[in-house]
Amino acid sequence: MKPVILAGGSGSRLWPKSRAALPKQFLALTSEHTMLQETVSRLNGTDCENPIFICNEAHRFLVAEQLRVDNISHDGILLEPVGRNTAPAIALAALHATKNGEDPVLLVLAADHLIKNKPAFHEAIEKAELLAESGSLVTFGIVPDQPHTGYGYIKAGDTKGGGFEVAEFVEKPDLPTAEKYVSSGKYFWNSGMFMFKASRYIEELEKFNPEILSVCRKAIETEASDLDFIRVDADIFALCPDDSIDYAVMERTHNAAMIPLNADWSDVGSWSSLWETSEKDTRGNVVVGDAILEGVNNSYVNAEQRLIAVIGLDNVVVVETKDAIMVAHKEQVQNIKKVVNRLKKEKRPEFEFHREVFRPWGSYDAIDSGQRFQVKRIKVKPGEKLSVQMHHHRAEHWVVVAGTAKVTLGENTVLLTENESTYIPIGEVHSLENPGKITLELIEVQSGTYLGEDDIVRFSDRYGRTKKEEDKQ
Repeated sequence: MKPVILAGGSGSRLWPKSRAALPKQFLALTSEHTMLQETVSRLNGTDCENPIFICNEAHRFLVAEQLRVDNISHDGILLEPVGRNTAPAIALAALHATKNGEDPVLLVLAADHLIKNKPAFHEAIEKAELLAESGSLVTFGIVPDQPHTGYGYIKAGDTKGGGFEVAEFVEKPDLPTAEKYVSSGKYFWNSGMFMFKASRYIEELEKFNPEILSVCRKAIETEASDLDFIRVDADIFALCPDDSIDYAVMERTHNAAMIPLNADWSDVGSWSSLWETSEKDTRGNVVVGDAILEGVNNSYVNAEQRLIAVIGLDNVVVVETKDAIMVAHKEQVQNIKKVVNRLKKEKRPEFEFHREVFRPWGSYDAIDSGQRFQVKRIKVKPGEKLSVQMHHHRAEHWVVVAGTAKVTLGENTVLLTENESTYIPIGEVHSLENPGKITLELIEVQSGTYLGEDDIVRFSDRYGRTKKEEDKQ
């Protein structure tokens, strides 16, 4: 069995924690580990091979770093040049997994789900594997504990192996319909997790959506390795139709089967669902971080940077980050997406980035700014190096506060330690490297007429970032 972990998606419903550049699968929302790391760790104890990860270009270093931190072995990080939904993504994984004549059973998992009952999850996997080996395309149906209107449903048909044949997939229902579904005992939530032999998925995709398979076959023929990453031709893959695995295959195949899963599952699709799955105090409140609550009931409060005081409110969600505070009624959290859409339309940075932005070499935190100046706190991991670059519109002062900096200015290279500084004039080619064993921290003061992140001309970069990526990385 080979896991295929889908790590795409924006997670906009968990703003302001989740941003376009740091979506929920890369956040630690339910434990000290990120949701991606939790997804991998819950496979411990199963008989599986190293997983394949699928993500978009912009998140590739996030995936690689989180796997590195947890010492997670893998069989590659497949990069989607453009988003084309789950059917093409899984097709790339299936074609990649069979390229050497092998035909593994693929366990397709989302990187942003919560599953608390690991033994029940493992038991469901064992049952699903038997069905998948016999040629079925298996989905996992969540045993519902309420008439939820936010999920699609799967109707169970005749028994099959340790599960059921799929009678039909149904769209998200209204509340009266959801109540009928749950009371009947025949309907399960559609989890978006699957298991099938790679060859069987390819066969069914060719039968029901040959255009997707044709493009993916052409794309996978161009695959090339780059560090931890597996790249395919962007122009070819861009021609692929956009479709989910549900619409492209699962709702059309005659070989769909379902294994019921009762394992305290959640897709953590909103702040209210995170409240539902979290441990609460005697008044039904969930508190993360530094908060004081007075006369508050059934609420979720998450403080990242500052003290939050909430008084006399019930059923609210309060989430604070370094650059934003979100307050909502629990029953209105779905409208966060409207706020995110406004941020995107108005091109505000809070749509895409946190104040602290992560890079493959470390991170920077924009701690202050004003007319013609900006102050950042920069952290560079041991052994890492920023690109060799220059700026047309800004000069920079660097002051080292911890660690050792190897600074190259033009033809000269110097080592700077704590309390030492240097100045980079406008137009000077320069680079920054951490040659030491501890994290390098420095304060950067920028001054100039334009301080945007796209004022970077890169001459060389060990992370393969190209000109068109400079404004994002």
